[in-house]
Amino acid sequence: MIEVPSYFRWQDLLDILVVAFIIHQLISIIRGTRSVQMVLGLGILTIVYFLAKIFDLSALMWLMQTFLSSILLIVIIVFQQDIRRALTQVGKSPFQKTMDVADKDLDEIIRSVFYLSKRRIGALIVIERETGLQDYVESGFDLNAKLSKELLISIFMPVSPLHDGGVIIHKGKVQSAGCILPLTQNPYINKKYGTRHRAAIGISEETDAVVLVVSEETQEISVVRHGALTTVSDEISLSNSLRAIFIPKEGNINSWKTWF
Repeated sequence: MIEVPSYFRWQDLLDILVVAFIIHQLISIIRGTRSVQMVLGLGILTIVYFLAKIFDLSALMWLMQTFLSSILLIVIIVFQQDIRRALTQVGKSPFQKTMDVADKDLDEIIRSVFYLSKRRIGALIVIERETGLQDYVESGFDLNAKLSKELLISIFMPVSPLHDGGVIIHKGKVQSAGCILPLTQNPYINKKYGTRHRAAIGISEETDAVVLVVSEETQEISVVRHGALTTVSDEISLSNSLRAIFIPKEGNINSWKTWF
């Protein structure tokens, strides 16, 4: 039987588990992004520092010490997007589930994107969930209008002054149009994707929003979540995908009530 050292407290085990969880979450956040290369770069520089110390290379050690003395500031600057995304994840409540998009709203959105796709008209629709998008709402034109297929189509018509940028939907309303969204910095994104798709991936990397993209070149319709892009082939597939996200099953809604 394994004996536990007397100096090992239960707080130490809790401490290890919490740190392991934080490291796991950080790896999940930066996985597949440019930050991975940056972490490797910092790791290599740290190894260089210790090698310089072992072989007593004074000039190189001075240079590395100067660099590493500002490491905290460097990390904040280099990883500011990832830090912002991590803090957003921390601030989300596991008990808070969005029900702001009604079934009929999804129908309006689905019918509009397929209408636009058949006519080779590009579109970028962002559906807000738990993470607020006010910063991006303010970058566009405030509408606060009732969500409808006709309104979405008219916004993305090439002759419309609002067709550039994204539309943000909030609580069943078209909150804003022509919004400027952050572009993804992921170097592994397929080169065939242009600015619209990169903006869709970018906003989904920083928030939990669900984004719909219509390609005017290929007529493809894609659902973007958490930086991942999935192409849908027909209305049924898109409907099933969105309803699985936004329309919780009745059992899930009421399950917490049984705790009391």
